Amino acid sequence: MDDELFMEEALKEAYKAYEIDEVPVGAVIVRNGQIVGRGYNQKETMKDATLHAEISAVKDACANLGGWRLSNCTMYVTLEPCTMCAGALVNARIQRLVIGVRDLKTGACGSVFNIVQSEKLNHQIDVQFGVLEEDCSGTLKNFFKKLRNS
Repeated sequence: MDDELFMEEALKEAYKAYEIDEVPVGAVIVRNGQIVGRGYNQKETMKDATLHAEISAVKDACANLGGWRLSNCTMYVTLEPCTMCAGALVNARIQRLVIGVRDLKTGACGSVFNIVQSEKLNHQIDVQFGVLEEDCSGTLKNFFKKLRNS
């Protein structure tokens, strides 16, 4: 299944974050079956609060596609986006969002807030949860377990 294949690619990005002691969240953006953007958390490493996986993937996709509108694109992300990232996805006109695991503390795609489907905004995103949920959740749990034991 394509959703699982592309979520595996997002998990590869999350592992890059894990290896540099960042919260392991990864994202990829796909258009017409091809990955056009990749990103992983780097906010601690780069000392930049905006360097979430989703923002990095959006910037990469915009650069690769030559424009800011990511219409007809799907983002695969291992953890539900926060308010900043959800807003960026709406602004970029992402068509579909596939999420590995919900974020019950800061998720802005249905868990705490639902920015991406708000009818008050000019664009809504089709959202699907739970693709490779155990793998995505396990990566986060292992990271925080490692952090507690350090």
